[in-house]
Amino acid sequence: MASSLLTATLAWLSVGGFVAGALAMYYHERAGRLLTAATWGVFGIFWGTLVPQFWFVGSSFIEAALALVAVPLCFYTGYLLLDGRDSLFVISRAVAVMGVIYLPATSIDAIYEPMIRTVTLQTQWAMNALGYHPELVANDNGLQSVFLFVQPNGHRILTEIELACTGLGSMAIFAGLISAVDAPLDRKAKAFLVSIPVIWTLNLVRNVFIAVAFGEQWFQVFVPQVLALFGQSDPYYVSFLVADKILSQSASVVALVAIMFATLRYLPELKTVVADLLYLVTGDEHEFDFGDPPGRGGVRADGGREE
Repeated sequence: MASSLLTATLAWLSVGGFVAGALAMYYHERAGRLLTAATWGVFGIFWGTLVPQFWFVGSSFIEAALALVAVPLCFYTGYLLLDGRDSLFVISRAVAVMGVIYLPATSIDAIYEPMIRTVTLQTQWAMNALGYHPELVANDNGLQSVFLFVQPNGHRILTEIELACTGLGSMAIFAGLISAVDAPLDRKAKAFLVSIPVIWTLNLVRNVFIAVAFGEQWFQVFVPQVLALFGQSDPYYVSFLVADKILSQSASVVALVAIMFATLRYLPELKTVVADLLYLVTGDEHEFDFGDPPGRGGVRADGGREE
């Protein structure tokens, strides 16, 4: 509980810091730079607190590894901002928008519950269309968001739709990136349409796949090995681990990369973000040619448009 409170506090501090840093840049460049750089340090600590949660609670090696890598990258980003790499302000603004979109859903029931209900009903409709009819039951808080499958031997298998199942995190990432760059609204709208609706649709496919694969026990293979790998003991849980933690999460990474390339077609200003991310990881500068945006001029190093 204490760990969750610390993580939530660091998340809000990070978002508040990035928003304040972006606003400060308009009035006092040095203060905005210092505040944004310091916030990257707080953001790094936030990711550090998520590593054990992803590893031990969520049994997700992919998420734990990404969170672990994010820790030094956040500190390095703050250092580079202080050193004058202004293009990183684009990512900083993007993270601010991501947090403003995502965090309220984690704590405000008026946002959280309708989103869960919507995703649950759409997932149920898709499963029914495919010929699967699990019973929809309430979770511990009384929200109808749990699919109940019953095995021939009477064993009950429950799959709950949670916030992570809504795709909000991935949608917030793209919404933040699209809003952070300086580009015409029409191309931002096109970038939005090739990312957000696609993520929503693919996420529903993911939910259906995981729920049915778990409920119908599709992947009961190498049971002792999979249980040992994820530190679990329930043999019925193997299909969920394979469907979610291995297959779906791996496919999600590939899908998000593909969506990013599709988004870049309409919003090549985002090449600044890609170049910065690669620089953070490799230490080398990379040049990309995704084509200049329609209209006059090219793309500046800060994600803006040259006239």
